[in-house]
Formats: sequence, structure tokens, C-alpha cells
Amino acid sequence: MTKTTKPNTAQPEERLLTEEEIRAMSDDDYMNPAQLAFFKNRLQELEKDLLKNAGETTEHLRETVLVPDPADRATIEEEHALELRTRDRERKLLKKVQQSMQAIDAGEYGWCEETGEPIGIPRLIARPTATLSLEAQQRRELKQKLYGD
Repeated sequence: MTKTTKPNTAQPEERLLTEEEIRAMSDDDYMNPAQLAFFKNRLQELEKDLLKNAGETTEHLRETVLVPDPADRATIEEEHALELRTRDRERKLLKKVQQSMQAIDAGEYGWCEETGEPIGIPRLIARPTATLSLEAQQRRELKQKLYGD
């Protein structure tokens, strides 16, 4: 009786590139699999942090402290309001993070929605959820400034 073994289908986990390695790559390597893996990992870490913060806020707001002094109560309410505003901003960022991860899966990440040009590695490192190139973003901001929202 011969014993057969299944080939090992598990692939060794590839090392993620560093920021320096990504910045040093040529323009021909733009949005290659290694760069996409780097950005997907960065977005997943950001998503994890945002979800953790949301959970902490929920727990913090559940803690009710009865304070007899009206000034102290007002301070606590103001802190809660500030925390809720911060979480609202993070909720919007979380949506952008998830959209960026979907764009990676769809093969659209790193390209300007408006012009189709590369957004650029330095901009994506600074803001991984960017959907516009720097020039397109500047044009949009100028229009908003001139004509309002």
C-alpha cells in the first residue's frame, strides 16, 4: 500500500514592502501586486484601529456618572459631544477605507477617479483613501472655494 501525500498548497506569507522600498520603485511598477498588498495591509490596520476606537467610545458613553455640580455635568456632556463628533468623522473615514479596499479588489486603486491618471505613491502613503490625484483635488477645492459646495 502506497501512501500519497497532498502537496502543500499553503503559500508562504510574503513580506510586505516598507515605505522606503515602495517610494524607491520605478513608475513602471505602479500598483504592482507588492504595492497593492502594502496598501491593503495599511488600510486593514486603519480599519481595525477605527473599529477599536468606536467600541471604546461606546463603552465610555455607557458609563454614566452622576455628578451633582452643574458645571462638572456640563463639562462631561461637552466631552461626550466632542467624542461623538470625532467618532462621526472616523465613521466617514471608515467608509472611505472600506471603499478603498474594494477598489484594490476591483483593480481600480491608485488611479484618479476624475482623470484616470496615477494618484502617486507619496500621496497614497500620506492618504491611503485618496481617490483623486493632487491636481484634480486642487481643482475640486478651488471650485468649492469659488462656487461653494
